[in-house]
Amino acid sequence: MNRLAYIAAVVADPDAVAAVLERHFGLRRTEVASLPGRPAFAVGATGLALLAADDPLAAEGRAGVDHLGFVETAGMTAAAAAMLHESTGMNVRVYADSPAPGPSDGMISGFDHIGVASADNGAAVAALVDGLGFPLESQQRDVEIRTAIESFTSDKYGLVYHSRPPEVVGGLHVLFVTVGDCELEFLQDLNPAGDLSLDRGQAGNTRQDRSAVGRYIARRGPGLHHLAFRTRDIDGALARLAEAGLPLIDRTGRPGSRRARIGFVHPDALGGLLVHFVERA
Repeated sequence: MNRLAYIAAVVADPDAVAAVLERHFGLRRTEVASLPGRPAFAVGATGLALLAADDPLAAEGRAGVDHLGFVETAGMTAAAAAMLHESTGMNVRVYADSPAPGPSDGMISGFDHIGVASADNGAAVAALVDGLGFPLESQQRDVEIRTAIESFTSDKYGLVYHSRPPEVVGGLHVLFVTVGDCELEFLQDLNPAGDLSLDRGQAGNTRQDRSAVGRYIARRGPGLHHLAFRTRDIDGALARLAEAGLPLIDRTGRPGSRRARIGFVHPDALGGLLVHFVERA
């Protein structure tokens, strides 16, 4: 059966980021045989390895999620990995090994998903689901709508309210494909020609999530975008990081895909790697 073995991320200082993940995220160290000597963690049944930008095994050498390592099978081959890169922008490699599962009784119980900035979710379905047989978990549309209300107040005719038609200010087509004990989350902008501004320093929302994906694709093209950790207590997890002085985008959980609550950690906390927590209903 095809499944994900590990995730490799490029960060500014792998040893410093590893110390944060161990001390404040509660992750347990492990070894990823395909990436010897690199700081690595077991997150559920999937490994997380940290690479420096100049590491010869880094696919791109830029901070962020660098590549995915899949267990080699009859279907998941080097040719299949090249096909996935061509169709989705993801950097993919195949290996014969996978790390031992990590404990699930801490703040983090595993990966919920790996976010992918997508230019074409249909191509992702064709490659992963139709081509390689990975299960399609679900699809949805996340849309933020603004409604303007006008008031007209007269000393003779009283007060009248008028609502203008709702205006879509940001949206994403979201696709989840199961690749082991977590999913790939493909995020496709519903309006690529729209405004991509961000309210820096403010908590996230659907419009800003859509802007972040659009800006990423404009700058780097489609590809691996972020990691999401599954937790049982998102507010407690965010509070723990805040107490440790780590910068956050969201200080409390907010509504996210699949009826979950989500909360993003600022990439400065982990050497340029964007992560968030997910608490499932």
